[in-house]
Amino acid sequence: MANYDFKVFDEKVGAAQEWLAKEYRGLRTGRAAPAILDGISVSAYGSMTPLKQVGNVGVEDARTLRVSAYDAGLIKDIERAISAANLGVGTSSDGASVRVTFPELTSERREQMVKLAKQKLEEARTTVRVARDEAWKEIQQREKDGTLTEDDKFSLKEELQKKVDAGNEELEKAFESKEKEMSS
Repeated sequence: MANYDFKVFDEKVGAAQEWLAKEYRGLRTGRAAPAILDGISVSAYGSMTPLKQVGNVGVEDARTLRVSAYDAGLIKDIERAISAANLGVGTSSDGASVRVTFPELTSERREQMVKLAKQKLEEARTTVRVARDEAWKEIQQREKDGTLTEDDKFSLKEELQKKVDAGNEELEKAFESKEKEMSS
């Protein structure tokens, strides 16, 4: 069989899977997940600093996170930054740390979250489709240039489709896992 390197295609599919996983970590499910605070920056020492650099985020119970500041003087700034992020969570501080509480998801909010998760899945699938189309065009071009035979082209097309199916299956698993997490 002809030699065709699917490296670029595989990288694009891998990137789509990583992107989807990152997006899903940020979707609130009613359960305390430290990853939801990953994108928060705190005004500290005259600049915006990622929360992870000014405090430690730990899970207290199923619906509560505790953020312990490395510098107690930043507690109010941390609380302000979390509140300003509009994550739909409650915050309170006891002077030494900030508690972040996650309210129960209403069925309406849960439906919205599942819908959003589906949109993210579709965006990731689109990336896979675009990568497939690019690889297929390149394979067809190589046949026209005479570096691939027609038989090679069709075996590569089959291999490409297997890779697309495997990539989409991984994306689907990520969605199903997130959907299950949101409904429990």
